Amino acid sequence: MTGQFSLNLKQSYRAAAVLAAGLMAGMLGDLALAGGAGPAQAGSRPAAAQAATFSNPVLDANFPDPFVLRSGATYHAYATNGSGGNVPYAVSKDLVSWTTGGDALPKLPAWVKPGLTWAPEVARLGNKYLMYYTARDIKSDRQCIGVAVAVKAAGPFSPAGGGPIVCQADLGGSIDASPFVDSNGKAYLLWKNDGNCCNMTTEIFIQPLTADGLRLTGKANGLIQNFQLWEGSVVEAPTLYKAGGVYYLLYSGGPFDSDLYAVGYATSKTVTGPYKKAEENPVLVTKGEISGPGHQTIVTDGAGKPWIAYHAWTTGQIGDSVGYRSMRIDPVTFSGGKMTVKGPTLTPQPAPRPLP
Repeated sequence: MTGQFSLNLKQSYRAAAVLAAGLMAGMLGDLALAGGAGPAQAGSRPAAAQAATFSNPVLDANFPDPFVLRSGATYHAYATNGSGGNVPYAVSKDLVSWTTGGDALPKLPAWVKPGLTWAPEVARLGNKYLMYYTARDIKSDRQCIGVAVAVKAAGPFSPAGGGPIVCQADLGGSIDASPFVDSNGKAYLLWKNDGNCCNMTTEIFIQPLTADGLRLTGKANGLIQNFQLWEGSVVEAPTLYKAGGVYYLLYSGGPFDSDLYAVGYATSKTVTGPYKKAEENPVLVTKGEISGPGHQTIVTDGAGKPWIAYHAWTTGQIGDSVGYRSMRIDPVTFSGGKMTVKGPTLTPQPAPRPLP
């Protein structure tokens, strides 16, 4: 699948520039009269900077379970399998205008049954990029987690090892792998057991990765389980983000194919917990024309400000037979152990600062 999902950033920028020019012309006239300095000379003063705007969705196509990696001057996005291949891929310079780039994982390993490649996430360790993805393990007939390697964020990624690196077959399987590199450089992998597939509790786990990122080491720690009403039978899609010395564990809960799907978070002072769920959960929920926001990730813009990227259905078009999950972004803040999301939004919003 190749094409450009050019959103309205450029158009908004252009419209804003025209508006700014008009306003500036009037303002310059007013200033000249008030200051008594005579008529302003054409071209003698630069036009005022006008903030660009954008509107969601930023990628208006089926792009479920999105993950966004900032690498150098480029954003790379990866999604669950679909018409774009095992791992549909897109690229952007500003988080707003995206161009799809084909399949980042064109070849699956021998242990995988094709067609169920879910929720890929990527980390850079050393001079390599490692993709952690969910796929159907032929031996256990469960969803399990594999790893693939590339020399570029855009891929193509090549499967590594002879089997999954996490496969809790007795807990329903393992899905939604998410790498996290702490401020001391130590890498971890988070995931959840797929217990909701078989009437079992779901739990989010964390375990250290080896230095090359290809295997787990040490002991797995359970972090949180589903027990709040809004979560229903599932907590999933972990994202770990550190700010101000606090570890924020973002996660999604509820049925993914409904307007009950939402995002919550828990906090801890140490990477392996214990984590305490926020009293105000969930913090990103269905609103108006936006249904079931979730499977989030955090990425920073050119000013270093964090943004939450997530997927959502259009209200009234929930389910793959009638709709699709498009990718959206909204600003998010982390302060004093509290996470605040300004969203979900559909109206024009100030755009992220592009990468330098």
